[in-house]
Parts: sequence; structure tokens; C-alpha cells
Amino acid sequence: MKLRRALNVPWVGPLLALIAVYVLFVVLRPDTFARTANLVTMARQTVVVGVATVGMTLVIVHGGIDLSVGSSVALTSVVVAKLLQGGHSPLTACLAGVLAAGVCGALNGALIARAKMLPFIVTLGTMSALRGAAKGLANEQKIDAPAGGLDALLSPLPPSRAWMLVPPGVWIAIAIAILFAWILRATRFGRHIYAIGSNEQTARLCGVRVERVKVSVYALAGLLAGVSGVMSFSNLTVGDPTTAMGLELDVIAAVVIGGGSLSGGEGSLLGAIFGACLMTVVKTGSTYVGLPNWVQEILTGAIIIVAVGLDRLRQKRTAR
Repeated sequence: MKLRRALNVPWVGPLLALIAVYVLFVVLRPDTFARTANLVTMARQTVVVGVATVGMTLVIVHGGIDLSVGSSVALTSVVVAKLLQGGHSPLTACLAGVLAAGVCGALNGALIARAKMLPFIVTLGTMSALRGAAKGLANEQKIDAPAGGLDALLSPLPPSRAWMLVPPGVWIAIAIAILFAWILRATRFGRHIYAIGSNEQTARLCGVRVERVKVSVYALAGLLAGVSGVMSFSNLTVGDPTTAMGLELDVIAAVVIGGGSLSGGEGSLLGAIFGACLMTVVKTGSTYVGLPNWVQEILTGAIIIVAVGLDRLRQKRTAR
């Protein structure tokens, strides 16, 4: 009975899947895949997707969707690089980039909540618009700019800072995940997000300010996409308007793998983070065993389909 209850916890399944896949690749490549350096590398590679996954979890739990995440990340990296190139401080560049993404997220929320437009249509439109804005701002080319120390967020640690175990950007991502996990589970705002996703009309009758919550959720998702954009710049050290193409699919997949329901009202932030880690392990492990990219894409798609199927089965069992 206790085992059955544990398996019904949303994040347990993704965690078990993550462990199983990791062990599989360790068995296949025991001499290289299990090295500590590889674990640190995978942690670094998960940061951009992981931070954006936090925002997408909020959006999906409240019953929405955001297809503009990748474009927001690209726009942020371009804004950061443009300001650094103009001689502004790294702090100013980062704040401006994150703020720009947050404003774009708030615009998504306003169109969805106030104008009553479908989230899929709104964010599909802003996905294209923001990508175009990033290309226009960058004159359709990469912007080389002095990193100003931002590259240290995700670069390998020097021996003098080995005590940190992983780069600062990974710790920032962990702190963000913990903060928003607490917000979702222990605050009124978090309960309102779940309530809207479960039944918007009932939530409205119970006094939840639905429109305000929706705008706040999309604004927060935008801000977190902005943080991902800063991390992307740290990793690439250029402002690239073509970066993060398809990132929204990886982020949505991570939430679904983590137990999130696209119909809203369900989702675990911890499970979503495990989902993001699982996708990184699959991609890295596939590279280690020599699988071509097209096979990796098939594996990723199969994992998503299986995750959705398991979610459907769980929902049926709960309904009985």
C-alpha cells in the first residue's frame, strides 16, 4: 500500500525513469559516462531548459501554453549582447534582457486574459514576432560582445573554486526551482494557479481573480525565459537571434514527462525538473553511444508519447 501511494506521487515516476536511463547509459559506457565531469557537464546543459521549464510548469498547471519561450530566450540574449557591446555593465544588460522578456510574457497574459484570445494562437503569434524582433535588433547576425564575466555562470570551474561542485548558473537554477516549488505548493497564489487549471469557472466563483493570476503567470514565465536567455548568452557568449529554436518543445515535453497535464490543474515542478534532466541524459547518452541525431529525436518523441500515455492511465485510475 505504501509503495502504491509512493508511485502515485507525480514526481516519483520521472525520477525512477531518470535513474533507469542513467544506469542504462552507465552500463553501456561505464568508462566515460559515469565520470563526475560528465555529470557536471549534463547539469550545465540542463540549466537553460530547466529554468524555462519552471515557467512553463506554472503556465501548464494553470491551463495555458506558451510557444514563445524559445523566441524570448533568443531576444534576451540579443538584448544582453547589444547592451554589453554598447559599454553597459553586465548587471544592467542582464536586468534589461530579463525585463524585456517579462514584458513580452505580460503581453501574452494580457491578450489571453483580457482579450479572451486562445493561448495557443497568442503565443504562436508572439513566437514569430519575438524571433523577428531579435533578428531585427541584431541585424540578422550574431552579436559578438565582451562577456563581462557572465561566461563564468556556466563555464567549467577553475581549481580554486572546485568547492562549489557545479558552476554558479546551476546553483541559480536550483534556487529558482526551489523557490517556485514553494510558491506553487505553499502560497495562495500557487493554490489559485491549480484552481484555475482545474476549473476556471469554479475558481472565479470562489473569488479568485482569474485575469490577474493569468497575467501574473505569463509575466513570471517571461521573466524566467529571460533568465534562461542570460544563461544562454553565458553559454554561447554571443547574442544569437537564431538560438533556442525548438526550445519550447523541449520545455513542454519536460513538463509533460514530469507529470503535468496539458488540460491544466495538474503538475509537479520537481517532476518537470526531473523531466528536463531525463531529456539531457538521453541526448548526452545517445551521443556517447554514437547514435545519430535523428535517432535521438525519435527517442525523445517516444518518451513524450509514453509520458502522455502514462498520464492518461493515471487520470483514468484517479477517476474511478
